[in-house]
Amino acid sequence: MPRSLVLESWERSLVLLSSPDVALPPVVWDNAELAQIRGAHPLAAILPVISKLLVQPSLGTGLLVAVGDEHGRLLWVEGDSGAMRAAEGIGFASGTDWSEGAVGTSAPGTALVLGRSLQISGTEHFSPSVHPWSCTAVPLHDPDSGGILGVVDITGGAEAAAGHTLHLVEAAVAAAEAHLRIQRLERRAEAPRRNRPAGSTPAPAKPLYRDSLQILGRETGLLHVNGREVPLSERHAEILAVLALHPQGLSAEELAAMVYPNEVSTITVRAEMVRLRRILHKHGNTLVPQSRPYRLSAPLVVDAAQVLSYLDRGAHRLALGIYRGQVLPHSDAPALTELRHRTSALLRDAILGDASADVVLAYLALPEAHDDAEAWATALRLLPPRSPRRAAVVAHLEGLA
Repeated sequence: MPRSLVLESWERSLVLLSSPDVALPPVVWDNAELAQIRGAHPLAAILPVISKLLVQPSLGTGLLVAVGDEHGRLLWVEGDSGAMRAAEGIGFASGTDWSEGAVGTSAPGTALVLGRSLQISGTEHFSPSVHPWSCTAVPLHDPDSGGILGVVDITGGAEAAAGHTLHLVEAAVAAAEAHLRIQRLERRAEAPRRNRPAGSTPAPAKPLYRDSLQILGRETGLLHVNGREVPLSERHAEILAVLALHPQGLSAEELAAMVYPNEVSTITVRAEMVRLRRILHKHGNTLVPQSRPYRLSAPLVVDAAQVLSYLDRGAHRLALGIYRGQVLPHSDAPALTELRHRTSALLRDAILGDASADVVLAYLALPEAHDDAEAWATALRLLPPRSPRRAAVVAHLEGLA
């Protein structure tokens, strides 16, 4: 009798995938995109620890070590050379998606869903092609926020799901988290004392992460500043997004026109800015807006702007990978309304022109695509005639009709 957590994972998998036979990991990043993602991802900092504790000992053992991001997409797969060649046959390679939504039950994807260490053996995998393999996966957490940064996995034969393997991976992840915590503290406190005159003010440490603002698929904003998560109201998210997208600065009148749907006095804008500054001051002075004109004192990455940047470079699969839904869907701020429509429209056009069934199907999982008959018809046209996924697409189109 399968374990209850495996049965529950299979039930989730059957909702997302029509059958185990279609649970094939899609390639989400080509080599150029993967190199870019690796260089910018926080998990790059833990690679020396993972290499020393897991990768090097795995050489010649038939085991593979994978490090994936918080969505289950594999950033690095290293280890035994023979195992790497064999694993390519099931798509277990860097740049592929091993989330539950892509391949069903597997240690990396299911561990991320459950938020805990997990071992999956042989036929417990949802996909038949993975039945000869076993794996152990442990989520890795952000030392400041506690949120999941990614997952570390060991894959191979039965040895990969042994009891001592779980203890080994958990110990390696604990060491990696400690390494990340120490590195972050050092970077914050770092000052080039040897190169500055006595009594001078220390230079600020270079931050480990870029500050960012999430407004995609969210009713309110989520700010990441100095390694911390700061929830923002819809209005404050609107203001920060507008200022981030206009680094040259805006007058009170210009900011009011972009944020408020109806005409308001500059007094209203200034009062809201006072409240926003008060919130940001609690988390350091990095992003506290300056005045005359209103502008941010440091760059702020907006997730919607990242999507547009990827689309502009033709990297639409990467854009889809970070797109979580429409920009602040209930916002009526003129600038955010325009950004919402432009981002959604450009992404849709790029995806429907991709001519790849897997990419179009991934797009159809978005709420905004639920009633998009043209997008569903495109998916039906791209799917092979004998694909088991056609039935669900046909049924959805009939429902729309």
